[in-house]
Amino acid sequence: MKDIHPTALVSDKAIIGDDVSIGAFSIIHDNVVVGKGSKIESYCELGVVNKFCDDTPLVIGEKSLIRSHSVLYSSSSFGDGLVTGHRVTIRERTTVGKGFQIGTLGDIQGHCEIGDYVKCHSNVHIGNLSKIGNYVWIFPYVVLTNDPHPPSHTLLGCEIQDFAVIATMSVILPGVKVCSDTLVGAGSVVGRDVESGSVVVGNPAKHICSIDKIKLKDGTGGSAYPWRRHFHRGYPEAEVEKWISEFSESL
Repeated sequence: MKDIHPTALVSDKAIIGDDVSIGAFSIIHDNVVVGKGSKIESYCELGVVNKFCDDTPLVIGEKSLIRSHSVLYSSSSFGDGLVTGHRVTIRERTTVGKGFQIGTLGDIQGHCEIGDYVKCHSNVHIGNLSKIGNYVWIFPYVVLTNDPHPPSHTLLGCEIQDFAVIATMSVILPGVKVCSDTLVGAGSVVGRDVESGSVVVGNPAKHICSIDKIKLKDGTGGSAYPWRRHFHRGYPEAEVEKWISEFSESL
């Protein structure tokens, strides 16, 4: 069964899975596949086409939640469990794994690659050609840039590797690689590659210490990073078991 509001415009060519709900005044274009158990709230538009799209559809994985006023372009694909905030825009040719979350007013400029269980808070801007690994955290008002000498025709996408954390209001400059298990401190402007396991802070961002020097402020005195030592909420049980084993062995 499907629950489609009478004011929604859903193309006969769209493929809508079982137990999908589509809210008032939403538009679902021809080239859209929505996985079963998903919810599309009101005033969304899925499958927008522009000159940069190819012939592939917009694919939304199962049990996804797309909140009101979000716009997703054609030629992108999302694994199961996509969750958006309100008024999110995701452009064409964006490939995303499972469990992706992007907050209200998030903006992905297309031609991007994003892994599994990436969490982006509100007002995050991900520039064209960005590459983001698995289990990455990106906090509010972070910007991933791509033009080394704006305005120009040269685009150099950023790369954010697995388990990296980009704290609020930071800017990653074009072509910069933030390696795995790193922390970019709040308000930083990062113009150089960040080595794995390091903390960088400031404008311009500078290395200040290794991540294991940051302690939890919960009275235990334990290491705050890598964060998967202690933070497991919302992640697959099998993956959490690997993390627990990883850090048990290192003791």
